[in-house]
Amino acid sequence: MNELPAGRDAVLLDFDDDPVAVRRAQRALRAASEAGDLIGVTEIVPSASTVLVQFELGVGADSLGIHRVLRGAVTDDDTTPDTDDEVTIEVHYDGADLDAVATTLGCGVGDVVAAHTATRWRVQFMGFAPGFGYLVPEDADNPLLRIGRRAQPRTRVPAGAVAVAAGYSAIYPRTSPGGWHLLGRTDIHLWDETANPPSLLAPGTLVRFIDAARSDAGESR
Repeated sequence: MNELPAGRDAVLLDFDDDPVAVRRAQRALRAASEAGDLIGVTEIVPSASTVLVQFELGVGADSLGIHRVLRGAVTDDDTTPDTDDEVTIEVHYDGADLDAVATTLGCGVGDVVAAHTATRWRVQFMGFAPGFGYLVPEDADNPLLRIGRRAQPRTRVPAGAVAVAAGYSAIYPRTSPGGWHLLGRTDIHLWDETANPPSLLAPGTLVRFIDAARSDAGESR
């Protein structure tokens, strides 16, 4: 872990592209803050490879406290789940890039859908737009991890689009430009500024995708 100053009252912890270490550090720091073992923390913000720890203005960053928490709680054999929160999202797999993804992987469309629904995904961090969670699969061998970004981004991706790119999956919470491969769509609402919390997803949340076609078939029997 590399520690970088982020002003007088914040520290940026860089875990060198290790998403598991990021999740463990975020969990440990959050628990220590809630228990009162790390005083003055106002925000803990994870990203793909870093965790920003923000302290109250004027308090100063407690680097020694951070190291004490991480030494005591982040271990190689730590398998404690990040959170008990799990969200199930029903997807209509009719995305514009579904055939192209199957061709890239050298498999059928059904195999792509199976790869997306067969594993649980976890929100690594939030970004890009309110409610947009970057999801990583629990299955490190998931073939969808081999899919990069589109060569030509779209100027308009509809809200609810379910997509994959660069080792992540995501759901677009609102209409926006995007360069990810579209697998399908969902009707679920990811962001509601009147709700508490406004975002359906948060770092650590588990997500399971369900094929809407299978659900409909089951209901019809």
